Amino acid sequence: MNQLDALKQFTTVVADTGDFRQMAHFKPHDATTNPSLILKAVQKPDYRFLLTDTVAQHHGCALDEIIDRLLVRFGCEILSIIPGRVSTEVDARLSFDASAMVARAERLVALYQAEGIHVDRVLIKVAATWEGIRAAEKLGQRGIHTNLTLLFSFCQAVACGQAKVQLISPFVGRIYDWYKKSAGAAWDEAANAGANDPGVKSVRQIFNYYKHFGIATEIMGASFRNLGQITALAGCDLLTISPELLAQLAAIDAPLVRALDAGAARSLDLPAVSYDEAGFRYALNEDAMATEKLAEGIRAFAADAVKLEQLLLAAQESPQ
Repeated sequence: MNQLDALKQFTTVVADTGDFRQMAHFKPHDATTNPSLILKAVQKPDYRFLLTDTVAQHHGCALDEIIDRLLVRFGCEILSIIPGRVSTEVDARLSFDASAMVARAERLVALYQAEGIHVDRVLIKVAATWEGIRAAEKLGQRGIHTNLTLLFSFCQAVACGQAKVQLISPFVGRIYDWYKKSAGAAWDEAANAGANDPGVKSVRQIFNYYKHFGIATEIMGASFRNLGQITALAGCDLLTISPELLAQLAAIDAPLVRALDAGAARSLDLPAVSYDEAGFRYALNEDAMATEKLAEGIRAFAADAVKLEQLLLAAQESPQ
């Protein structure tokens, strides 16, 4: 048994890509996308037709609606391949406007439903800002499931659990990146690998807390830089993995053991934590890594959303 198949015994494997033609080979259960992945995909010849077709079919519609229709088009293609759910992201420029996120999420779900996709097969991604968490709470009450992305801190995870959101995506690799850059020449790769990786430690803390207190929110480790981060989180509810790392896992026949265990977490002695808005904002502010990576992530996704808009505008102006 290769390590990808072994991992599937403990954890739901999710493909992290907009390149849906790569997915069938790895047989993931779910899939995630984001503006950066969709932007990358539509610039490939194999996927360019999705952009041009969407523009042609909805000529005259507002640009934000055309983008949502393009995202849903990718999502539907992905759902024709996988048995589970696809994550589709709300425009990152709305990350501090709860009502706007709710409205955009409801439109995305309506577009999926118009294509015959059941609401339970869609996860709407919003940034784990205070406003994003409030939007997710309201959406959950309306039967719309969410994936809280750009999650870097324990306080974000606790607040998401309090709001009973469906799923969170702690960003393992970006946490690792920050600590490695911060340490500079003093960084010891071997000492900070595997279970000692700062991103892995963050997810393990969240996993143990959720399982100890019976919090139903699913945990999906994301943003991996190497195989050691993935294998150190075997047993996490879900892991979303790039096609490149999925291929590496499939090529390794070495044994893989469970690293995270819900039963063991329940026996830990952990204090209960809760946050109101002021407490959340202060706790996030106290975590320099999380503050910086959250802001950076929103800026990067917003920038790629703008680039995607520019591609759509160019397609509108070009002769059909």
